[in-house]
Amino acid sequence: MRHFGHIPSAVRTGLFHREPAEFTADSPARTLAVALGATLYSPATRPRLADAVRKQAGRGVVSMVLCLEDSISDADVEEGEDNLVRHFADLAAGTGTDADPAPDLPLLFIRVREAHQITNLVDRLGASVRLLSGFVLPKFTEARGRAFLEALTEAERTTGRRLFAMPVLESPELLHLETRAETLAGIAAITDKYRDRVLALRLGVTDFCSAYGLRRSPDMTAYDIKIVASVIADVVNVLGRSDGTGFTVTGPVWEYFRPGERMFKPQLRRSPFLEGRAEDLRTALIEHDLDGLLREIELDRANGLLGKTCIHPTHVVPVHALSVVSHEEWSDAQDILRPEQDGGGVLRSAYTNKMNEVKPHRAWAERTLLRAEVFGVAKEDVGFVDLLTAGLAG
Repeated sequence: MRHFGHIPSAVRTGLFHREPAEFTADSPARTLAVALGATLYSPATRPRLADAVRKQAGRGVVSMVLCLEDSISDADVEEGEDNLVRHFADLAAGTGTDADPAPDLPLLFIRVREAHQITNLVDRLGASVRLLSGFVLPKFTEARGRAFLEALTEAERTTGRRLFAMPVLESPELLHLETRAETLAGIAAITDKYRDRVLALRLGVTDFCSAYGLRRSPDMTAYDIKIVASVIADVVNVLGRSDGTGFTVTGPVWEYFRPGERMFKPQLRRSPFLEGRAEDLRTALIEHDLDGLLREIELDRANGLLGKTCIHPTHVVPVHALSVVSHEEWSDAQDILRPEQDGGGVLRSAYTNKMNEVKPHRAWAERTLLRAEVFGVAKEDVGFVDLLTAGLAG
């Protein structure tokens, strides 16, 4: 699979200075953590689940979570488990081989409620477990997470397959100031112990808001809710460091969408969010509801987050379009990481609009080139609108 792989090759050639690289479920964890992109959630009880997975793969989705937790009622958990087993068998019957298990499917994860579900589901999935990339672990803390990660380790042993964990950081202990530092330290300890199995950490901002009876409007991002922004900052501070101890931390869910699957107008209009930016970003095929999403995606990356939890298909293409590395970013990163610059120093950028300090900007440059590998580098004259339009048309 590859990002923007759903659009014609000739179109990609016109958009990218360097096209997104292909990757598989067996690619290195460091690559997959960045490649997750817009991770689309779907209730596990969906009647035509296998068809939905195939449909979204054809629209450019590369990672999906099939949810047995908050998206379904307590009474529907057993039905959801049965539905997952049936539809994994459906997907496996028409897809891939043991050598190439899911060439046409996204990375698939199951969000469970309790640790014992991991063992149970892996056993029931049988041969179709080859399509599974791992599990999403809710309400994650050190105490609660240990049972989940032990069950995952056992599932790997019995299946002989690599399975990843994506813990969701959303517990009250993490939100409340008096327990936050201790909770973060515990999460850091347990995730470090199981580092090889932790693909990324996900933020449960809806649960954070719920604890205080809050809900952001379409005009506000998670960063406008100060109590939420403070938690995000502390999570990145402890768990998102670029010194080798950190993990990929993904952006929070955006809750708003238009009815149906169409958010975009057929005509160009001006977007309040895009006012004052580069000329090719001044108009976009967007409804007003998308302005907040675009702003939040930009703020996610500025605050150290990468990728995003998505609950609606219309959010996927904007997330991916804003994840593509601009030619200017790529040029700066290339200059900073040139071997002759190992000793440090300061360089004027090739775009002559900034100074690149080699040592302070090295970690940023390394992250940028890894993002460029999986999302590609846009041509000099290609902007967000071009990428958005192509992604929608594909």
